[in-house]
Amino acid sequence: MREWEGHQLVWTALHLGIPAVVVGLGAGLAAVGFRWLIQAATQVFSGAADYSATIGHPANPWVPWLGGAFVIIAPAIGGAIYGPLVQKFAPEARGHGVPEVMFAVAKNGGRIRPQVAVVKALASAITIGSGGSVGREGPIIQIGSALGSTLGRLLKMPDDRLKTLVACGAAGAIAATFNAPIAGVFFALEIILRDFTARSFGVVVLASISASVVGRALLGSNPFLSLPSFTVHANIEYALFALLGIIAGLVGVGFTRVLYAIEDLCDFLWRGPEWLRPVAGGLLLGGLLFVLPQMYGVGYPVLDNGVAGKYALGFLLVLLVGKIIATSLTLGIGGSGGVFAPSLFVGAMLGAAFGQVIGLIDPALAGQAGAFAIVGMGATMAGTTRAPITAGIMLFELTGDYSIILPLLLAIVLATGTSRLLGKDTIYTLKLRRRGIDLDAPAAPSAPPPAIVDRSTRRVADAMRTDAPFLRATEPLSDGLLTLLSSGRPALAVTDNNGRYLGVLSSKPLPSLASDATKHDWTVADAVVEYPVCLAPMTLADAQAALPNHSGDAGLPVVDTGLRLVGWLDAAQLAGPHTSNHPALETEPA
Repeated sequence: MREWEGHQLVWTALHLGIPAVVVGLGAGLAAVGFRWLIQAATQVFSGAADYSATIGHPANPWVPWLGGAFVIIAPAIGGAIYGPLVQKFAPEARGHGVPEVMFAVAKNGGRIRPQVAVVKALASAITIGSGGSVGREGPIIQIGSALGSTLGRLLKMPDDRLKTLVACGAAGAIAATFNAPIAGVFFALEIILRDFTARSFGVVVLASISASVVGRALLGSNPFLSLPSFTVHANIEYALFALLGIIAGLVGVGFTRVLYAIEDLCDFLWRGPEWLRPVAGGLLLGGLLFVLPQMYGVGYPVLDNGVAGKYALGFLLVLLVGKIIATSLTLGIGGSGGVFAPSLFVGAMLGAAFGQVIGLIDPALAGQAGAFAIVGMGATMAGTTRAPITAGIMLFELTGDYSIILPLLLAIVLATGTSRLLGKDTIYTLKLRRRGIDLDAPAAPSAPPPAIVDRSTRRVADAMRTDAPFLRATEPLSDGLLTLLSSGRPALAVTDNNGRYLGVLSSKPLPSLASDATKHDWTVADAVVEYPVCLAPMTLADAQAALPNHSGDAGLPVVDTGLRLVGWLDAAQLAGPHTSNHPALETEPA
């Protein structure tokens, strides 16, 4: 028996360990290459290595006659490049990237198209280089994950191993980008894989170490941020750190809600083709950059200055609000970039401002703004992502100071708890829920136990699914087709913005639809087809009898008496008698 177990361990090491190392090396190289790509794009668009670090709003040497006003048109020019690129080749490369990876692991067997890595790298580098106020971590996570998915499929791995390789790519990306290999491991396990088994842990560690070796060899072993030493002078400060954690949780939730509110506003206002949206929106973003050039790009130099106490209290608050708006606007207009670094930025400004206020109230605690800024970074990150382990370990790795652990963990736990009290979703999962995808919904049983039920009395509401994805009519058709393909379903219900049922998007004319979506910038509304529905109060027998010519291969959308979509009745429920383990009727779709 022991000999057999030993062979199994060797077999697992060969079939997962070696590919994990390869993925880690690839993610490390991709992280380094992506950083250089951002630097090159920033140099082209702004004439500086990092425009947020410049003083006095200097002109771009390529167009000196524009002076500092070049930042008004730079995002629009960048949008004219990445907008068509994303729209034509990989619509899933739009946005901050991590939700797409989470969806691929939870619902799509770990499958990510290989072209996503290339398109994401180019689109995100151009977005950031032209002034987009987003992070580089989300894109490199999606790039690394796409590498893992591609290698796994080339090796014809089963879904469980393919998902692990996707997580390996994410871990390697974080490890190489932040020079934080332990944080990379826990990010992959806590957010992407949501699995802490021994096999997953060991394999992801191999990938993270491999990526860190590459990153340190090419970029050096110094932390990417210069953070001050951390000290706690009095026990009373723990109460202050606890208060900061609660405030950071509130700010994290506020960041999330503002992000999607601005995205909704952009969706409502824009009526032109999707590829042109970043150009028009880029002018608005450029106006904000002209007023507040510190928002240009990722903004790590500004973060450093805030933590070092170089900004006044009022300006710290301006930077906090400005970053939330600039990041939300960058993503709302169709830009590509992460929200990880903006969360750290917002947390640093919050913590530094909090520390300055405490210093004004009690002069004995003056000069501690840097310590509060460090804790604010971790707490705000936990408030947005609800990944407390990752947040705590990352800030510990960045500082290398053990004295930070107690106040940091205290603030992170309270920030996470505050965030949970205020909403169900994180900054990542809310994007998926808005598409009708619930990662926590129980999977439908593949073979439910047969049982004879009275179909003349069993209601549709008791048998339907409420976790099936659906589409909004205003979504770009390319995005809708991607969601349809990822779901593996023959059709998805389509609603208007008020949840009223309009029809379905079917996979039957998929090739021609994909061509039309590319040529004409269609929305889902342009491809909706009429499709029969059933009412939630109906019995199963009534639902089947109402559709004598319907084969039931896809099932039926379920609506309430106001024609609002409330669920989906699967084909198996129409085809024959058996019980359903799906949840009961909800008043509106998730």
